[in-house]
Amino acid sequence: MPRAVRDIVLMKGAKKITAITSYDYTMASLCEKAGIDVLLVGDSAGMVMLGYENTIPVTMDQMCMFTGAVSRARKNSLLVADLPFMSYQTGTSDAIANSGRLIKAGADAVKLEGGSAAADTVKSIVSVGIPVMGHIGLQPQTTMLSEGYRVQGRTAEAAASLVEDAKKLENAGAFCIVLEMVSHETAAMITDAVRIPTIGIGSGAGCDGQVLVVQDLLGMYEKIRPKFAKRYMNLSESIVDSLQSYKRDVESGAFPAEENWFSMDQGEAEKIGR
Repeated sequence: MPRAVRDIVLMKGAKKITAITSYDYTMASLCEKAGIDVLLVGDSAGMVMLGYENTIPVTMDQMCMFTGAVSRARKNSLLVADLPFMSYQTGTSDAIANSGRLIKAGADAVKLEGGSAAADTVKSIVSVGIPVMGHIGLQPQTTMLSEGYRVQGRTAEAAASLVEDAKKLENAGAFCIVLEMVSHETAAMITDAVRIPTIGIGSGAGCDGQVLVVQDLLGMYEKIRPKFAKRYMNLSESIVDSLQSYKRDVESGAFPAEENWFSMDQGEAEKIGR
């Protein structure tokens, strides 16, 4: 049976939570084999999979497609899907309807960005039985428009504001909160201040868990290389090397070889002069 939201909540203070952002069946299957706790279908798919400059152009139809692909690979992990830009900011009815679309596509919960200002939206979604994961700190859908790519919570005032955001989300019913690019001191304060788990991305070791984009972890996405994304492999070089080997084999005639093709039944070729 897949993990339930409650299973993740109970991991706070007991065991660190592992989360991976994944967008397709093949990668999600591998994450499952590795025993990852949470599969997050992020709207960062727009950048990693579709080549957009940022997450803003991502649509609900696209998020449902990616969510469906990951859900078909999921066996044990909790599956959380992002609500894309303007799918929940336009009102409660849109937020609920679009959350429902992601659940129907295969998600167990949805994630949305925003602190105190998003609390009422979180509450409305939770009220119809859909679990919500919050997201504060750097919010790619909106922070990038006003502030750019900057670490959040570097001053005492900013830290206090983020702690208040986290508490408001918890009170609204969020079961977990992603902290993106928050100073490690502030992230630890937030983690201590709430009863629900925090999942860090670029926010230090004080969080209850960590999340990385699988393509960053494997060294497959070259366009952006964030400081916080530890590379466990450099698959991009290995993949390019393999493709170049394939090109050489095709051009030289080494591929396909006899073990790569099929033959007619014995004696049949002679009947047509082959």
